[in-house]
Amino acid sequence: MKQVVLNVPDNKYPFFMELVKSLGFVKLPEESKLTKNQVEFVEGTKKSLEQVEQHLKGEIKLKTADQLFDEL
Repeated sequence: MKQVVLNVPDNKYPFFMELVKSLGFVKLPEESKLTKNQVEFVEGTKKSLEQVEQHLKGEIKLKTADQLFDEL
């Protein structure tokens, strides 16, 4: 048996998974069940990484450590 790794855009993932599930010869690993807190952590981390990428491209400006510290 061969394994294939694919990158699928988030907005196409549900469609892609339905398509793959309809194929009788494909075995899918069981998806891990995440708690609500784990899902929120993953989503927050993704959002943070997107902001870092935007900052590196010069699209947004992030706060400095001093600015964050002043908010506390």
